[in-house]
Formats: sequence, structure tokens, C-alpha cells
Amino acid sequence: MTLLTDRVLFIDGEAIIIDKPAGLPVDPPRDGAMSLENHLASLTFGFQRWPLAVHRLDRDTSGCLLLARNPKAHKRFTAAFEAGTVEKRYIAVVDGVPEGDEGTIDLPLKKISSAQDGWRMVPDQKGKSAKTHWTLIATHEGRSLIAFRPETGRTHQIRVHALHGLGAGIIGDPVYGKAGASASTNPARGMLLHSRFLSIPRGTKAAAEATAPLPATFAQAGFPTKLIDDAGL
Repeated sequence: MTLLTDRVLFIDGEAIIIDKPAGLPVDPPRDGAMSLENHLASLTFGFQRWPLAVHRLDRDTSGCLLLARNPKAHKRFTAAFEAGTVEKRYIAVVDGVPEGDEGTIDLPLKKISSAQDGWRMVPDQKGKSAKTHWTLIATHEGRSLIAFRPETGRTHQIRVHALHGLGAGIIGDPVYGKAGASASTNPARGMLLHSRFLSIPRGTKAAAEATAPLPATFAQAGFPTKLIDDAGL
């Protein structure tokens, strides 16, 4: 079992930011697999209370995840996310090369479900507002390394915006990726979406922020960390 105590990026009296590994769900899944909840007792670091997740990352998404160490901090941090004052930056590899070097995807999203396919998010003008800024970092063998900066925090937002806004699904995405893409174009396996940077303002106190190292799977797919560092990301 991965020790999350070895993946702490930031810690003080009210906040912990961990580098969540891909494959670890934040909420207990129906299949009974291990989740963040199984690790919370090990993340108290001398406090009696278990820390609580302030937001969510998809099961297959890695990177910065904020935990609050007390109820008051949890309330403030949650309000910051709802107000859109939290700075978030994601890195992903998509299956294709978008037009242009940067832009903004403004596609409202709506949840749909069916007995055959389960549930997923789709673009729908009657859905909830969703906006994501993107920047092309590099290309390699028909794939692209993209930095995403979501303004909103809708479920699966970056994954759906990559597919429908850029016309290129994230490599290894089991729901919105190209069929067979994880086997044919992703030698690293897994979904290549990573929460790279997170910064939460705290008024007169310094922001709680951290940068999560890029998983080795990105280099295995042809995009080493140096590309991100050179781009200042």
C-alpha cells in the first residue's frame, strides 16, 4: 500500500497537500477498493482529528490534493473553491494536436446516464457553466502535452473539455479517451492527467500551495519533466 505520509508536499497547522497517486479514489468506491479514507489515520501528524479532503480528484488523476486539519479550515477552504479563488494547474497528454498554441474552452457540462453505459458528463448549453484555459507545451508522435487551468470545478471538466473542446481525449482516459488508446498510444498505461500545482489563498496568511512532481508515466509517453520545467510550469 502506498504510504501517503511519504507524499506530503505541504503541511502546517491547518492544511496538508498530498501528491495523490493515480488509482487511489478520494471517496470509498463501490468495488470496495482502498481509498483515501484508509490513509487518513496516518495523516494526523500529532493531531487527534483526521484531516478531511476539501475537494476531489478523479480516481485515475494524480497530483495535488488539499486536506483540511480542522473544521474551520475546511469551511474556509471549501468557500475558496466555491468562490473560484483557488489557483489550479493540471498537466495532461492528449491523443492529437490541437489547433493553435493556447485558448479557452467554454462548454457548459451536464451529467447523463444510461443502463448500458453508466453515467458521464457531456457538453450541453443547459448544463452548468464550465471554463478551462489551455496552453500547448510540446508535441510528440501525434500526442500533445497540455497545461490546463480550470476556472470552474465541474466533475470530469478537463477530461470532457479535452475531448470536445480540443478534439483530443486524454491518453488512457477509460471514459472519454479514444477506444484502445491506452494500449496503442500510451506505453506508460493509465490516464495521463496530473494536478501539477495548487494554491489556496488564506487572507493575511501565506497561501497554502504546492507543486506535485510529474509521474514517471509522462516521461514514458515521451514527455519528460524538463519540458514542464522549461515552460515554467
